[in-house]
This record gives sequence, structure tokens and C-alpha cells, in this order.
Amino acid sequence: MALRIALAAALVLPVAPALAEPALPGAARELPAYLECVPYARQVSGIQIYGDAWTWWDQADGRYARGRSPMAGAVMAFEPHGSMRLGHVAAVSRVLDGRTVLLRHANWSPIDGRRGQIEDDVLAIDVSPGNDWSEVRVWYAPIADLGTTAWPVHGFIYPDGERSGEMASVQIAAAPREPVSPSRTFLTAFAPLNAAPPRQSTPAGRAKAPVDLLAQLRR
Repeated sequence: MALRIALAAALVLPVAPALAEPALPGAARELPAYLECVPYARQVSGIQIYGDAWTWWDQADGRYARGRSPMAGAVMAFEPHGSMRLGHVAAVSRVLDGRTVLLRHANWSPIDGRRGQIEDDVLAIDVSPGNDWSEVRVWYAPIADLGTTAWPVHGFIYPDGERSGEMASVQIAAAPREPVSPSRTFLTAFAPLNAAPPRQSTPAGRAKAPVDLLAQLRR
């Protein structure tokens, strides 16, 4: 009898509605995984090289074509420099002109205060005196501008010509033998930018350089 009474009571008692999970502080929310530059460059370029970024340039010798001319899909291989002891690799998503490209890379800028995040289509500018892409400045999200460091670069690793015998199929423009006069983009890269627009982030933690910056660089 007692059991029947308890069951009847349960049938008529209102059921509390499910409560939405309370918003957690930023540090407690689920965060995107920390991502190093190497696996992301490998994923977006298709270049199958493993190991620390500083080893990619030598590993590519005899397997992939290498050169000094930017090409969409190629990987820009940075030399170790300063605090960047392991080097860096970034995929070229687009070539804008002889001194400007857009990069896709990971673990460069802190996004929302966190390292290991992805940045897609961010600016990199050749600041080498000979226009040979041996030194670049790269978009740095915390300041919404190009960073001030001139980073040394080995060159570009091209996704075609995976076998040494196929390298001839990749057309690589030779770097100028004589220094060229600095271009307007080159000179503007060293001038402070006025009212640079803020960084834009996607929900996945990806950041893009504002397109308006390109217009400012070409003024």
C-alpha cells in the first residue's frame, strides 16, 4: 500500500525543468586545443615533413623543391631567431605582390591571451634589402599590426616535386642578383600605421588581419 501511495505521488508531483548549464568563467570554459605550427603547416600544405620547424628546410632537400619566391601552398620556413629557438613554419595562402603574402599558421600570436592558436590569412611582408624573402615582418594579433621584428627565413618549400627528379616541373623565379630599389610597400611597412582596425577573431579562435590594412600599406 505504501508503495502504491509513493508511486501515485510521484506521478502528480511537478518535474523541475532542466536548467541550462550556467556560464563559466573564461578560464573554466572548454578551450581549443593548443596547436603547434608544424602539424598545422603540414595539414594545410600537404607537405609531409615531421620534426621541429627548424629542421624542415634541410629535410626538404632532395624531397621537395625549395626557393626564394613565394607561391600559394608553399611553406615559409623560418630560421631560429631570438626566443624562437625551434624555428617556425607557415603556409602561404595567397601572394598579393612581390613583397606581400598572406599566411596560415599556428602558435604565433597569442589569441585572447593564449598561445597555440590558429591564424588564417594574416600579413607577412618581405623587408629584406634584396627583395629575396630572407627577412620578413609578420602580423601580430595583440597589437593589431605587423610586428617590429625582422624574422630570418630560409626560404619556401614547395608542395610539388616530392621526388627530386620532379623538381624541374616547379617554376621558381630567381632572386634578383642586384639590390633593387625599395618599393612603396617596403617603405610604408616601416611607417607607423594610423588607426589600424582591431583584430577580428572567429569563434574557433582564428584571427584574420583586417583587409583595410592592405590599403594602408599601399598608400
